[in-house]
Amino acid sequence: MRKTATVFASIFGCTAVILGAFGAHGLRGADIKPESLHAYETAAHYQLLHAIALLAVVALPTMFTKYLKTIALLFIIGILLFSGSIYLLVMGDLMKFNASWAGPVTPLGGLCLIMGWFTLFLSALKYKEDSNNQ
Repeated sequence: MRKTATVFASIFGCTAVILGAFGAHGLRGADIKPESLHAYETAAHYQLLHAIALLAVVALPTMFTKYLKTIALLFIIGILLFSGSIYLLVMGDLMKFNASWAGPVTPLGGLCLIMGWFTLFLSALKYKEDSNNQ
C-alpha cells in the first residue's frame, strides 16, 4: 500500500499544482462567479494539502502500518470526491454543462478526509511506544 499511496500522493500533488495554476491564470477573467473561483481555489488547496498528508503518513515508520491502508484510502477517496466534485461543478459552470449532480458528492469527500484524519488520530492513540520505537 505504501507504493500505491505514494503514487497517488505524487499524482495528486502534481495535478494540484497544475490545476491551481490553471485556476490562477486560466480562470481569471473568465465568465465565472467569484464564489466559484474561490471554491476552485479551495479544491486545489485541499488537494495539495492532503497529497502532502498522504505522503507523510506513508513516510512514517511502522507506527501506522496497521492503519495505513485505511488512512490512505480515506485520503485518496476524499481527495477524488471533494476536490474532484468541485472541479466538475466549476468547469460545468464555465463550459455550460450541468454538473449539479456533483454538488452532493463534495461533503462525502470532506467526510472521507475527516475520517482519514480521525483514523490517524486513533492509530496514534493506540500506538504503544517502547524503547525500540523511539
